Formats: sequence, structure tokens, C-alpha cells
Amino acid sequence: MAKALIIGAGGVAQVVVHKCCQNPDVFEEICIASRTKSKCDALKEKLDGGKTKIQTAQVDADKTEEVIELIKQFGPDIVINVALPYQDLTIMDACLATGVDYLDTANYEPLDTAKFEYKWQWAYRERFEKAGITALLGSGFDPGVSGVFCAYAQKHYFDEIHTIDILDANGGDHGYPFATNFNPEINIREITANGRYWEKGEFIETPPLSVKKVYNFDGIGEKDIYLLYHEELESLALNIKGIKKIRFWMTFSQNYLTHLKVLENVGMTSIEPMMYEGREIVPLQFLKALLPDPASLGPRTKGKTNIGCVIQGVKDGQPRTYYVYNMCDHQEAYKEVGSQAISYTTGVPAMIGAMMILKGLWKKPGVYNVEEFDPDPFMEELNKQGLPWHESFEPVLLD
Repeated sequence: MAKALIIGAGGVAQVVVHKCCQNPDVFEEICIASRTKSKCDALKEKLDGGKTKIQTAQVDADKTEEVIELIKQFGPDIVINVALPYQDLTIMDACLATGVDYLDTANYEPLDTAKFEYKWQWAYRERFEKAGITALLGSGFDPGVSGVFCAYAQKHYFDEIHTIDILDANGGDHGYPFATNFNPEINIREITANGRYWEKGEFIETPPLSVKKVYNFDGIGEKDIYLLYHEELESLALNIKGIKKIRFWMTFSQNYLTHLKVLENVGMTSIEPMMYEGREIVPLQFLKALLPDPASLGPRTKGKTNIGCVIQGVKDGQPRTYYVYNMCDHQEAYKEVGSQAISYTTGVPAMIGAMMILKGLWKKPGVYNVEEFDPDPFMEELNKQGLPWHESFEPVLLD
């Protein structure tokens, strides 16, 4: 039916490629492209021979002209960007130049500033609309499914939503003293930034990891959760009717936080360039090179993730609470696609988002976040594609 260009060859890309190949009625042909072509070739070797035709290519996604040339050569119907967030704008520029739909899983951030905002990508709205192409932003899990969950709740269960708490729990154990479950550079930049939550029309900042609660997660048990800033807060604040407060929470073990604090104290989490033996390095990028590759964690990670939204609001004038969430088993994910659950929960929604566009269900010229579309077909595909969801109308609230 369609051709997809997948840019990136890490853990999430591996899931996207597997899932595209599981849906050959939609993804007739794919091209996997990365700066390191050998990684793309390894993925092709694993999955070649099925109904989905697979090509590979080398591309530097920092260079718009290279992406444009690749798009012209392959002729995709959509570009699935699972590269680094720093490369979002160059790839969007290439899609504009070639008239091809675009999808990513995380918002753009500048390389030299740990700043998570949609303003750079939202600035493309008019250009994508005029070009008659769709850009779908943040079609991972959070952001991504978290927004779809909120849109689903808004459509079916609430007249107004007043508060949203997004809870992201990882009960997995990989056995390393310290490792990150996705790109170390992106992960550590996110965690060491100030926390922020949205309340009554404005963002309120908190020192990093200074707000903590304990929550009992289905399938995992009690975990410490910490308030972070996450980009979907910005879009949900605009798109959810009646919203008064949105917060994002993530679990961290004390062991993880102790290691992180020590690394921070000695300057290893800094993104400021420094001179070392006559050459300029960025400490966090050097630390990334020392840490285990997240794509290698799959075979050794055991346990489950639990990610969802606790929502409060009103229906027919009466207060209502609602909790919708997914549990994903690390070992089951690895058994299916060779990646642990963190990559799985991001890669599956990326494929589903692309499917929504290619089927015409979410096809609309402009730049959009997931919660701006009809959530029902996406929710249906989550159940089919390996991320079944559960719901409760009597959840334990955080406050």
C-alpha cells in the first residue's frame, strides 16, 4: 500500500522496523537509513524475506540536502523520524521540500540547550498546511499514547477534564549499576532539567527531582515517582478542554539517583563544551560513550513498565475519575522484536501513527499533536499491535 522511510537505527527504530514488517498490508516497502549503514543492514538481514520489501541507506540527518536526496531516490509516502530530537527540523525541512508526510516521537531541542518546547516545530504549521502534507509530532508513548489516552477520555468519559497526572513507571532491572533505558544524552538532559507542571494557565518550575510521591502500580508495586517536565504538557494544555492542571511523573530508583548525583557533581552531565587534551568535548556526550548502549539492554532486562494517565473532571455535572494505562513486559518485548519495553512502547506507537496517516484516518495538512485527532482507531490498534490498555474508574489519586 505505501512506502516508509525510517530514519534512525537504534532500539526504537528496531521496533518500528519489526512492526512495519508485521503490517505489510500498510507498509509495502520500507527504507532504513542512518549515519551508520551497517546498523541498517543488520536490521534488514534479520527481517528480509517477508512481504515488506526492505532497503537500507546511509544518511546524515543533520544535513537537509542529504535527506532530500534520499527522499527523492526512495520516493516514500511518509518519513518516520526516530533519529535524535536535534535533527527534527532538518528532516521536517526535507519533507517540506519534497512534499512528504512527517512523523516523530520527541520534540525538537537545540543541541546546546536542554530546552523542551514545541515552538520550533509549531512554527512550521502554515508551511505544512500550504504544502498539503501532515506532520505528526510526538507519536511515541509519552509523548504520544499519553495524549491519545487523554483525547479518548475527553471524547468518551468527560464533559470537561480538570486535572491530568501522567505516570511513567519502569519496574525493569537490567543488572547494570547505572544505565539509561533510552539515549543517555537525551535521558540525562531531561532528568537534570528543572521540573515544571502546568496549572491555571501557566507553568510552575521546581528544582530537579525535588517533588516526590509514592504510587502503587499494577504489575509493579509501590515505586517512588518524581515530578519532571515533559513536552506533552505543553500541547495538552492547549488541546484538552477545561484543563486546570497537568503533571508528569516518572519512577527512579535510589541507586539510579545516587549515581546521577555523583556524575552531576563531578561535571559529567554538563552539556557545556570543554577542552581536553587539545580537543573540545562535551562531558555528557563522553559519558554517553561510556554507558551501555540502550539497544543492548534487551536480553538482560526483566520486569514490566506501566505508563498511563490519571484523569479527573466532570461528566453530566458530576465529578469523575478515570485511569487508563498500559503494562509492557521487557522479556516479552525482547522475545518479539529484540528490544526491551522502553523501546517497544515508543516504537509501536510510532508505527501506529504512521499507519493512521497512511490510511487517511489522521491525514490533514498542517502540524499536529496526537491528541488533535480521533483517538478511537489508534486505541484499537494499540490492542492489536502489542500494547493493550486497561482502565479503571476508581483509581488512587496522587493528591
